Amino acid sequence: MECDVPVRQIHIKPEMTITNLINAMEQAGAYNGGALSRAVQITGTMFKEEGVTRFFGLAGAMVPAGMGGIVTDLMGAGYIDVLVSTGANLTHDIIEAIGCHHFRGTDKCNDIELRHDEINRIYDVYLPNESFIKFEEFMQDVFFKIPDKSVISISDMLAHIGSNLNSGILATAARKKIPVFCPAVQDSMIGLQFWLYRQTHGIIIDAFGDMDRLMDICFSAENAGAFLVGGGVPKNYILQSMLMTPKGFSYAVQLTGDRPDLGGLSGATLDEARSWGKVDEEAKTVTVYGDATITFPLIMAAVLGN
Repeated sequence: MECDVPVRQIHIKPEMTITNLINAMEQAGAYNGGALSRAVQITGTMFKEEGVTRFFGLAGAMVPAGMGGIVTDLMGAGYIDVLVSTGANLTHDIIEAIGCHHFRGTDKCNDIELRHDEINRIYDVYLPNESFIKFEEFMQDVFFKIPDKSVISISDMLAHIGSNLNSGILATAARKKIPVFCPAVQDSMIGLQFWLYRQTHGIIIDAFGDMDRLMDICFSAENAGAFLVGGGVPKNYILQSMLMTPKGFSYAVQLTGDRPDLGGLSGATLDEARSWGKVDEEAKTVTVYGDATITFPLIMAAVLGN
């Protein structure tokens, strides 16, 4: 094995920019600091190279933690061509877009007292029940605007919701005509609100309606890249989409805090994905282990700074 590239010691200087810091981490090249610097390189190439269709996977409670704004900005700047998200992140995106807020709290608390105070906790983020009351009112009104007896796909439903918002992920996607896929939308407050509306109305959601659109995107992609925040359904939905085509992903960056040795998808390495043909043999890939509320902003700040 080669052993001719030395680890360079990092020296912090008062005037350092994020780009300077990432470059220094690249020169050290060790552990997840080195992986983070490689993620900046791969993501930068994926963003700049022409002919790359860029998929973005969003899992975990990222919007409540303030990460939704980065996704919105990336979409607005044209760096995301396809978004696949959990229903929870889109629910919280809607809550923010209708004027409600998530609040900084603490994990050192009495959850029974929070329950009595009608406050929901996401680790150290608090969300009052009144936000869900406003969310329900908004969702029922938005669903009412869909003609009864309609048959629509999940992405069409999300585009309709986004067209009734002025800010956030779904609003930006609707304005920019970026498809948003959420194959597990039932597993969210959006799904519960649609179930409630369907008790007295005849709208049908075609659960497989998005597959044609997704496959068309995959087959027409000259090259494909994936940036995955977390794992779960969004990660698998993105990676498996290329299985029906002759090619896999040419670029893939994964941010995760999960272990690979438990066999779960969220911790599965991108090298493992090569065995399935989801990722090309010669693809540029990297997994960065850590808290995505740290790694995601750092990577994107460095990429956009370059």
